[in-house]
Amino acid sequence: MKRVSKGALLIAVAVTAGLGFAGAALAQQTASGASQATPKGWNYEIKDGKRVPKSGNRVTNADGSWREETRQGSCVTVKEKTAAGEYKESRRCD
Repeated sequence: MKRVSKGALLIAVAVTAGLGFAGAALAQQTASGASQATPKGWNYEIKDGKRVPKSGNRVTNADGSWREETRQGSCVTVKEKTAAGEYKESRRCD
């Protein structure tokens, strides 16, 4: 009778371990299938599996304010946001 209970215990442990590994593999597949954000400081974004240059040069200050310049041909768009939350966008063409 002891041999049957040890065998049943071993089967239960094996089934539980198998389900745990399958659940971990499924969680990893769903996480890698979702689109991930490109880390800060990189000069490109990944869209549709391809590298695409980021839109502009953004400089972020310690107080939370930032300034970004984007060039399109001979025109430059400057976007600024202050630490207080005020947003300003200007465009000049040379």
